[in-house]
Amino acid sequence: MHRAPAAMLAKPMTDPDIVIRTPRDPNTLSNYHNFVTRHTSIDFDIDFGKKRLFGSVMLTLECLTEEDVRDVVLDCSFLDISVVEVEGKSVKFTVGDRLEPYGSPLTITLPSKVPKGKSVDVEIKVATTDKCTALQWMTPAQTSNKKHPYMFSQCQAIHARSVFPCQDTPDVKSTFSFALRSPLPVLASGLPTGASDYQPPKKDGESGTMKYTFEQKVPMTVYLFAVASGDLACASIGPRSTVWSGPEELVDCQRELDGEIEPFMKALESIVSPTYQWGQYNVLILPPSFPYGGMENPVWTYATPSIISGDKQNVDVIAHELSHSWSGNLVSAASWEHFWLNEGWTTYLERRIAAAIHGEAHRHFSAIIGWKALEESIKNYGVDHPYTKLIVDLKGQDPDDAFSSIPYEKGFHALYQFELLLGKEKWDSFIPHYFDTFKFKSVDSYDFKSCLLNFFEKDQECKKKLEAFDWDKLFYAPGYPVKPDFDQTMVKSCYELAQKWHARLSTPDSTVFQPSESDIKDWVSNQSVVFLEKLQSFATEFSSDNVELLGTTYGYNSTQNIEVLSRYLSIGLMAKATETYKPAAELLGKIGRMKFVRPMYRLLDKADRELAVKTFESNREFYHPICRQMVEKDLFGEEGKRE
Repeated sequence: MHRAPAAMLAKPMTDPDIVIRTPRDPNTLSNYHNFVTRHTSIDFDIDFGKKRLFGSVMLTLECLTEEDVRDVVLDCSFLDISVVEVEGKSVKFTVGDRLEPYGSPLTITLPSKVPKGKSVDVEIKVATTDKCTALQWMTPAQTSNKKHPYMFSQCQAIHARSVFPCQDTPDVKSTFSFALRSPLPVLASGLPTGASDYQPPKKDGESGTMKYTFEQKVPMTVYLFAVASGDLACASIGPRSTVWSGPEELVDCQRELDGEIEPFMKALESIVSPTYQWGQYNVLILPPSFPYGGMENPVWTYATPSIISGDKQNVDVIAHELSHSWSGNLVSAASWEHFWLNEGWTTYLERRIAAAIHGEAHRHFSAIIGWKALEESIKNYGVDHPYTKLIVDLKGQDPDDAFSSIPYEKGFHALYQFELLLGKEKWDSFIPHYFDTFKFKSVDSYDFKSCLLNFFEKDQECKKKLEAFDWDKLFYAPGYPVKPDFDQTMVKSCYELAQKWHARLSTPDSTVFQPSESDIKDWVSNQSVVFLEKLQSFATEFSSDNVELLGTTYGYNSTQNIEVLSRYLSIGLMAKATETYKPAAELLGKIGRMKFVRPMYRLLDKADRELAVKTFESNREFYHPICRQMVEKDLFGEEGKRE
């Protein structure tokens, strides 16, 4: 997943009666060490009128213990649970008190002891409520063609429990089957198996419904549960890939992504083993309120419309999400404390794709951009903050509060460090071994360490290097990793142009440098990103006239590329150039991707707090619940309450 910059701190849980019962994951209330989900069967109706999913979920649970344990404890959050049945018969259940930030434990009493190694089917009748944190319901007015409603889910990190009772931990994987009834087309995180059983409308003015079915035979974590329904159309973009979007956007989406996916897949399959496991790789371009750059839901990656920039310059988001098909989906971090195993590996593989397709200089260029993001996240937290460690302590914390670019970039540098330490050829021999060893499993950092040490046990040179390696520093030291000497080929011209601008700002003689559109004529858009980020380091020295000159000369004030536009507007906000305040507020009403929204709200808050609050209040229903909650914390403090 592409994530937002560093979050506010979470408030620790202090209730002495709260006991987290699981062995590896502190962010679940379930007793998955006693019973583990092997299959999850979803049968839901999508009710746009009441903005809810309702129906049933059946969990096939295997007993893992010889002890006489008859209580199954599941995670749930703001759910309406009516009936629980075991093997077709109603059983006793209780929903415990809410334990922030983890929801409520659902305790189901089994009628008899289940022998170790045997399974039991537990069916739960359930409906989501208006407090569901995983679903966004959009009115027709919020969609591009203003004709139909739209609904999509976002379950990472611990929001699946607000859709249905489950063992909401990445340490558990199960196969899935989906049956989803809706008046509009449906996608889910499995391979489609058909649409059937048309039901005519019950009332005048309503639409008939179809049942859409999907199967996911590759075991996956519950945070990868995904469903979307709306006015959707599709087009082919490769031999095993399609793109889905609203009908009006489809041509632009196909043009942007056509021919891009298959080269990414072949590049990855040449580096990683086993080959792609999920059958199809499709992309769903979501409405602009989607809070992330992308979400690696199997079969259908969810992606922000901000990648459709008309210049194919932002498709690296898809390279990242595709890489998750191995790192995160096939091999998963066992808990959010070891999230770097998902995102560090994925960022590393994404950059290996860039090197394979465009050349090694592009990999280093991406890493240089990533280092700037890492600096911003560490700056937001503080260099000694525990959330700047590779392995974080999330006991009593909301994982969303700890998510930032740190697991991505510090995780990348951990892996790149091993590439440099062992040599690229030997490191490359380990990569397929790691993914083949742990496919279909969940692992922690200590599993990774053990796997690496064991792999090079007979290579005396590598063994000696790894034994001398400071693992404690890697895992537990806060702050920055060692910065490598990156290839500066692609950034040199960016820095040189930034220096010319700095010289112009530093002298009353404006003839020292006259900007021209030819300054950037041979650049890719990410070079403009690097240039603008360099300018941000002295943005307070800009006058309003120079901010305007920057925007008009290079077209930054009118670009459709949000990566570029957001950074230009950020310079304007930092410079207190009032003519950028309104465009910044307008952009905040058009995009819900937290990577852009949260930093811009922070800057607009400093420049014009009244406008920042007004902008948020007028757009709060536009944002996904996760984004809304995080911006509330940014603007109004840790609890997200108004001053």
